Amino acid sequence: MPPTGPALELERLGVRYGATVALADVDLRVEAGEIVALVGPSGCGKSSLLRAVAGLVPAAGDVRAAGRALHELPAHRRGVGVVFQDHALFPHLDVAGNVAFGLVEARASAAVRRARTDAWLTRVGLADRAGDDVDRLSGGERQRVALARTLAPQPPLVLLDEPFASLDPGLRTRLSLEVAGWLRELGSAALFVTHDLDEALAIADRIAVLREGRLVQVAAPHELMARPTDPWTARFVGHENVWEGAEAARLPGAPAAALLLAERARWRAAGGAQADGTAATCVAASPVRDGWRLELEVPTWGARVAWLARPRELLGGCAPRPGTAGILEAPDEAWRRWGDGG
Repeated sequence: MPPTGPALELERLGVRYGATVALADVDLRVEAGEIVALVGPSGCGKSSLLRAVAGLVPAAGDVRAAGRALHELPAHRRGVGVVFQDHALFPHLDVAGNVAFGLVEARASAAVRRARTDAWLTRVGLADRAGDDVDRLSGGERQRVALARTLAPQPPLVLLDEPFASLDPGLRTRLSLEVAGWLRELGSAALFVTHDLDEALAIADRIAVLREGRLVQVAAPHELMARPTDPWTARFVGHENVWEGAEAARLPGAPAAALLLAERARWRAAGGAQADGTAATCVAASPVRDGWRLELEVPTWGARVAWLARPRELLGGCAPRPGTAGILEAPDEAWRRWGDGG
């Protein structure tokens, strides 16, 4: 009977380096075929978590994959595909030899090795480089070889530790989307470490946020952005309109802390406050990729609000001048409140 269960299940996972706690009591489940991105500040434990799953660092707790207790096995017997930022190609093997390496380790037949190596070299656009030395490849080509080597054996679980960090933005975006497609085509689950939140939002089924060695939230991308679990997480994922304590006390509902989701609010130039909005004056405007970032002074709240406006939302498609009075409409669904039951 084939193994059953989630592709990966972590229970009370902990990692220490001497007196330093890198991970503490991490519980995480990755379903078969699911891509989970790990994000968090530098030093929060993302790479330590991946290395603990791979068996590359000592760890406390349980690591299980498809019913197998990986924590009882050495690294080379865990059957997990791993891709690191530094490629880790074998210099004594040519491009094809590197891609075939995992298949050799898996004791695949010569016919299978040849067919899959050829197929993956074609897929990563390196069919004409099969016999080249790896030191003749560019950084992007090296990373493609490393990915092909990892995915050719079709592992049920793949660990990726910042595999695109050294690539230029255009290549990074293209390759990350391609890899996500390959993983889904293979049905492989993946645990993917990245510092790029936009990358995580684009390719992950769920995102796990780490802070100081602990998981603070695991959620689908839209849920993470719309309902971050606390003010720290809200700021980490890029929200600007976050207030706590005395700063939040004058906001609607007088919460202990609050987030205003700018994309669910609306500002428009007007002569004064109306019943369906709050007076808000534009005090600054700066261009962004898709329009303008407005800074709005809201006297009633004793706060400033950042709001992103597309040209079609502004009179004449141009940013308002500083001092332009207006109305900010912020319905209840635009708020995420903490400390008031919201």
